[in-house]
Amino acid sequence: MAESLASRILFAEEALPPTLTPASEQPPLHDGTTRLYMSYTCPYAQRTWIARNCKGLQGKIVLVPMDVADKPAWYKKIYPQNMIPCLEHNNKVIGESLDVIRYIDSNFEGPKLFPDDFEKQRLGEELMAYSDTFNRALLASLTSKGGGVTAEAVAALDKIEDSLSKFDDGPFFLGQFSLVDIAYAPFVDGFQVFFAGIQNYDTTAGRPNIQRFIEEMDSIAAYAKTKQDPQELLALTKNKFGI
Repeated sequence: MAESLASRILFAEEALPPTLTPASEQPPLHDGTTRLYMSYTCPYAQRTWIARNCKGLQGKIVLVPMDVADKPAWYKKIYPQNMIPCLEHNNKVIGESLDVIRYIDSNFEGPKLFPDDFEKQRLGEELMAYSDTFNRALLASLTSKGGGVTAEAVAALDKIEDSLSKFDDGPFFLGQFSLVDIAYAPFVDGFQVFFAGIQNYDTTAGRPNIQRFIEEMDSIAAYAKTKQDPQELLALTKNKFGI
């Protein structure tokens, strides 16, 4: 039962638009088109891209891809915080990736991506709130001058491993596939590549739940189609943080 939602997610192939350059013209604002301003290489934007795909909204939400480090100047007029991603819908602009994926789930048709069960809702909210702490702990380890994996990163990974065992009705955080999996997948998957390439550390070793989670997410086309070349992402990460 837990895996039935994931198995019901049908992915519609699409031709992805090219990444805009700083010289690209601004799309018309608030013309009735719903636009997701994002980047193909940003894990925060990837969350929103996955949610769009999982809801089957390829024909309803237009991707507007940009280079995170070289955005067109006009983007700041659309979203003054100048961060990616944001969603333009119904004459308003919503930012912050976790807020955007919640908004997409609540305001568009398609499979419901958050459970009705109260206990699962409670854990889901706790895990969503913890995601930034998880990301900071692992990023701090990658960029630390000591060269080794920090105790904080190990503890954060162990917490995720334990959280993936709370329900026995599926391989996902809440048993059933949900927004929580969408929130974590780009980071859990990405950090596996980064820790292997930078600190020679396998984040899945001794953590079978994380390993299974990554494998199950990869089997969902709506997620898999958002993944980029891992070695390219590793190179970008090393360059960004001077590693």
